Amino acid sequence: MASAILSSLLHPSEVLALVQYKLSPKVKHDYSSDKTKERLYYFLNMTSRSFAAVIQDLDEELKDAICIFYLVLRGLDTIEDDMTIDLDVKIPYLKTFDEIIYQKGWTFTKNGPNEKDRQLLVEFDTVIESFLQLKPAYQSIIADITKRMGNGMAHYATAGIHVETIADYDEYCHYVAGLVGLGLSEMFSACGFESPMVAKRKDLSNSMGLFLQKTNIIRDYLEDLHDNRRFWPKEIWGQYAGKLEDLVKPENKEEALKCLGHMITNAMGHIKDVLEYLSLIKNKSCFKFCAIPQVMAIATLNLLHTNYTVFTRENVKIRKGETVWLMKESNNIDTVAAIFRLYARQINNKSNPLDPHFVDIGIICGEIEQICVSNYPGSTAELRRIQAGVMAGTGGSVLTAAAVVAGAVVLKSTLA
Repeated sequence: MASAILSSLLHPSEVLALVQYKLSPKVKHDYSSDKTKERLYYFLNMTSRSFAAVIQDLDEELKDAICIFYLVLRGLDTIEDDMTIDLDVKIPYLKTFDEIIYQKGWTFTKNGPNEKDRQLLVEFDTVIESFLQLKPAYQSIIADITKRMGNGMAHYATAGIHVETIADYDEYCHYVAGLVGLGLSEMFSACGFESPMVAKRKDLSNSMGLFLQKTNIIRDYLEDLHDNRRFWPKEIWGQYAGKLEDLVKPENKEEALKCLGHMITNAMGHIKDVLEYLSLIKNKSCFKFCAIPQVMAIATLNLLHTNYTVFTRENVKIRKGETVWLMKESNNIDTVAAIFRLYARQINNKSNPLDPHFVDIGIICGEIEQICVSNYPGSTAELRRIQAGVMAGTGGSVLTAAAVVAGAVVLKSTLA
């Protein structure tokens, strides 16, 4: 907490969000009365802290189902991602995982010892036991998405991931993330929290997944390169380098930044769909669950835009204070639209006029502004409120002073 406050000192809205988070009573999720469920949420927290938080804030009707959905797909991914498993062993599991989740007592011990999530599969009978207790409608949705994703993974495992064109890029992101969006939308509609239209708009659900996945792929360029994985499409990077790895060479810095701008432009093309999807979500817990990852993504793209450290340092992430502030603010469509407007403006302002995609990014940012003003008029007042906090750090305002004092108090108690 101390380091997070220090890194956010010039951002008073973040300091206040951190202080509020530190001082607010924490919701304790006690599953001790149900050992199976306790183990289930242990694995959720073990495999993803970020998703664990938003999943456990869902209404009870959906919380367990989406937790199990996540763990089933995590189990599938743990088999697919393990390069120590021979393909003749791996492929049948990928293609039949949707049937395996109905087999009581099934576990898997063939992962390599260094596979970080191997214990989930060693105890996968716990996930299956919980899956079989779900309503048939949820089981059917989870099994369908698992089958489609498993077959997609089997295809790429056999043929190799060759992301040559933007169409290849979109197809890969659909299999690993877009399908998740489709499954979640079907669950929201099946439980009655959302209208049938949410599940029917598959194009919007797919874009929700693609926007997140493409942001991660852009951010993880160097990490994936070191792991010998190539997800940036050649149709884009081939315009700026002979080989994808050439972008890390200092002499190619200018071309690398142009390529980065091109990738960000491509990802931002999904934002209009994201905003339209979020406007359909009426249940408060479902809205926060969907909105928080999306605002994190636009904040991350803002951090990455024109940022050469993408090519020099792994694990480029937004500040913890910014994360906490975004989680606190993502309560309704007007505020979320205001957040998108804020970051779109920052991205546009950082754009280099010499970048070949300077105009394209400007057009997308302008469209975001226009859509939000027309469809979410309340976002204008929310944007003013947000900007008052975000910009306060440069003006010596009362908010700045309050944030610094509050941060100092928390720092003192943290370091005591």
